[in-house]
Amino acid sequence: MGKNKLAKFTEMATFDHVIQAPYNKHNHKDHELKGSWAKDFFENENPIVLELGCGKGEYTVSLAEYFPGMNFIGVDIKGARMWRGAKSAHVKRLKNVAFIRTNIEIIDSFFGAEEVSEIWLTFPDPQMKKHTKRLTATTFMNRYSRFLKPKGVIHLKTDSNFQYQYTLAMVKENDFPILTEIEDLDHSPSANEVLSIQTFYEKQWRERGIPIKYLSFQLNADKPLREPDVEIEKDPYRSFGRSARE
Repeated sequence: MGKNKLAKFTEMATFDHVIQAPYNKHNHKDHELKGSWAKDFFENENPIVLELGCGKGEYTVSLAEYFPGMNFIGVDIKGARMWRGAKSAHVKRLKNVAFIRTNIEIIDSFFGAEEVSEIWLTFPDPQMKKHTKRLTATTFMNRYSRFLKPKGVIHLKTDSNFQYQYTLAMVKENDFPILTEIEDLDHSPSANEVLSIQTFYEKQWRERGIPIKYLSFQLNADKPLREPDVEIEKDPYRSFGRSARE
């Protein structure tokens, strides 16, 4: 591990708004803050919003600045990337921001029933070969339903047409209410300041001339969920490698 990463990890350990938790998906326990984030961490009753796969945390921090009356938590497994957002929140003295370094596959170990109001999924890996790993698969919808409030909102922002079309099919298959459906943010009158926030990854996609898509819907998991039985054309381009993302 390089000195730069070591320095970031060392500094991250000093941030009281960062939780670095064990993330062994096969052997884990509920986190001590599960069910008590509002009372014991944020010390208010404001709505809690998650950004899953937050990367460098730009969206988490920007959302917290836009909505000071809400609490935002960025989640990612890569601490060196997350350090940027954590550092920014620290410098700006934002009190409504937290970060969790953990595996998203055990996210329901951190939050109790109806503890979260909204979830943002910003540029997740489309996982075109294995649907159970997609953050918008029914596998994850079932996890989210354990802690999302009734009619809680899920936001997807993506460059991937495959991810967008799959998620749209999944939403329709399960009769989830669609709130907003945009295939190209740059040419939509529905785009707003929040949707105009550009992350590190989004800027890279835009430089390639790839349209950015957005979908928001309400999760309703009061019955068994079904995977869509559809064939979706795979994206004709490759994602950026980890080295490029760093």
